[in-house]
Amino acid sequence: MRIIAKRALREFWERQRDAEEPLLAWYREVEHEDWDTPAKVKEKYRSASIVANNRVVFNIKGNSYRLVVKVNYTARIVLTRFVGTHAEYDRIDVKEV
Repeated sequence: MRIIAKRALREFWERQRDAEEPLLAWYREVEHEDWDTPAKVKEKYRSASIVANNRVVFNIKGNSYRLVVKVNYTARIVLTRFVGTHAEYDRIDVKEV
């Protein structure tokens, strides 16, 4: 998968230092995946939540943080839409972000 907006991940882990390794691990794993359906995401990440508008929510660092991406399954692109704490996540509309 091609992951777009690594900068958003970096900016977050610069604020939350303990998120750097888990986010980098997620990034390294996902760039080697080949997801053509949401079911393929769930095969790899059982705790991921598949949401409307091709959004997927990942729990990062033992569910300390949330990562929302938009997946274009045909083009094999993952676009980072949000990364934050649970409190920040609660303030967004995950289907629209």
